[in-house]
Amino acid sequence: MKYSHSKFVLNLGLAAGLAVAVAQPAAAADIKLMTGPQGGVWVPLGGQLKDMWEKAVPGLNVQSLPGAGIANVRGVDEGKADVGFGNSISTVDGLKGNAPFTKPTSNVCNVATLYPQYYQLVVSADSGVKSVKDLKGKGVTTQQRGNTGELITGQLLKVNGMSYNDVKMSFVSYTDSVTQMQDGHAVAFGLGTTIPSGAVMDLAAARPVTILDLADQLDAMRKLNPGYTLVSIPKGTYPKQDNDVKVIGYATHIVASCKLPADTVYAMTKAMAQNVASMAAVNKSMSGLTPKGMAEDIGVPFHPGAAKFYKEAGITVASH
Repeated sequence: MKYSHSKFVLNLGLAAGLAVAVAQPAAAADIKLMTGPQGGVWVPLGGQLKDMWEKAVPGLNVQSLPGAGIANVRGVDEGKADVGFGNSISTVDGLKGNAPFTKPTSNVCNVATLYPQYYQLVVSADSGVKSVKDLKGKGVTTQQRGNTGELITGQLLKVNGMSYNDVKMSFVSYTDSVTQMQDGHAVAFGLGTTIPSGAVMDLAAARPVTILDLADQLDAMRKLNPGYTLVSIPKGTYPKQDNDVKVIGYATHIVASCKLPADTVYAMTKAMAQNVASMAAVNKSMSGLTPKGMAEDIGVPFHPGAAKFYKEAGITVASH
């Protein structure tokens, strides 16, 4: 059989291309991880996840991006990211298509619950603010739109018969919120994060503050989202905090695109379970995290890869 020169070159090119394709590691992939706002714990924790996942999955390259609880779920659902931190309450809102989501999410799977989150409403000690209702007409700061903390701030106002129009609102970073409180431009700072919060510690070191007890808000808040719980900030968590404070709680978890390969997510889940100590070094509330805790049912279907890991660990996960 005779080949023309052009066909011979073409066939050589095809063969070379196939050889290159075969030479690539099967698990090689670039994935995007959405973390959190500047000053929050999700950014350094995202760095830990990047390191452990790249070691666990040959050829994996993780690109960390800034994000926020609600924005991350949207990003994963829309294919702008592959993995992200989420907050249980807003991820469930996404599945149901509840506001602020405009339609139900269909490509968001649960990977692992990591730790409880605490919504903290911090007020200046000399402000005279003793309840949420006392915020009317006063300066209030919270995270940028798209953050779970911002959503909760708005909901707290709502269940008390108010909206953002009834207060002097500012939607800024943790750092700018602390500055506004220090300067007296705001009397209250609402944020959803772990404890102790670095931002609240910075603020408490600069001026006397009080964290409002929100136990009386739980029933009304649960009518908006049944995922809310009541959690306690133990006394002594912050300077001059002499009593336990009950606040609104929820869970931080990892979400992933349901389209990510099961073997990749399996390896990522296993890596988290084997590296709890390194994650707890960033956020001590994760100390003692177990596979059973990671597999907590928060109302979001598990990724098949994560479910496989939990099954091998002897844990039955809920199907939704």
